[in-house]
Amino acid sequence: GWNRVEPKHDHPLFSKLDRGTLDFYFVHSFHVNCKDGDSVSATSKYGYEFASSIARDNLFASQFHPEKSQDNGLQMLTNFLDWKP
Repeated sequence: GWNRVEPKHDHPLFSKLDRGTLDFYFVHSFHVNCKDGDSVSATSKYGYEFASSIARDNLFASQFHPEKSQDNGLQMLTNFLDWKP
């Protein structure tokens, strides 16, 4: 279902998104336990805080599904196309 995503640092894929309304659609209930906390680019809460996206160099991975996330997802996909890592 829908859940709030809280960016931990600036990343090009989060540009032009309103930080107050970053709701994205999640399909699965599993998540990554990231050993390198510096790679966690966003977190979400569902009973506890978990890594909802990670980023490092030219890699970006998310637990949520941008393609199912309406306006926020479309903006993120546009940001991906414009991204020049």
